[in-house]
Amino acid sequence: MGIVRFQVSVSLDGYLAGPNQTVDEPLGAGGENLHLWMFDLEIWRRQIGEEGGIVNESTAVLEEARANVGAYVMGRKMFGGGPGPWSSDPEWKGWWGDDPPYHTAVFVLTHHPRDPVMMQGGTTFHFVTDGPESALVQAREDAGERDVAIAGGANTIQQYLAADAVDEFELHVAPQILGGGERLLENVGELRLEQVRAIEAPGVTHVKYRVLK
Repeated sequence: MGIVRFQVSVSLDGYLAGPNQTVDEPLGAGGENLHLWMFDLEIWRRQIGEEGGIVNESTAVLEEARANVGAYVMGRKMFGGGPGPWSSDPEWKGWWGDDPPYHTAVFVLTHHPRDPVMMQGGTTFHFVTDGPESALVQAREDAGERDVAIAGGANTIQQYLAADAVDEFELHVAPQILGGGERLLENVGELRLEQVRAIEAPGVTHVKYRVLK
């Protein structure tokens, strides 16, 4: 069986998203700046169907992050659509466009049932209404011997950290100060961590941790 892991960009002061988050701006004020290091990379542009881009020390980090992932889990906010019942518009299928970058099963935590949504490239969104433990069980079954990646957002990651379900994670620390918003490592209990590595790259430092059980 594979492991459970996540990788996210965070600010120097520990925020995954900035203040004043809205449905239209889910990362809040300044939150998108946490990902500037990634947008010009060839590997990222290829994943979203664009050509060109650069290769640097971050390339291997992203390649590793996507390797051996058999299923994803994400929260409702990361899929999109805001709180409450789903839109009656059958054409609305989340933030991720016609060909999301997951290319496997994605289990979305929600309080509101919805039929699975099949997208291009092999991505299928499944909507789980009976909690994070059930979502992880389903993701593990679908992933088989491969890993389960927790895609986010902060609240979803916190629930799995607090449940001691995460084996390792990587933080992409951007040189940004957000000063408020949604912290990543809150309400997660007493984590014991071992640093696995640190990689310096243009506009970011990648730090990987193993969770000690």
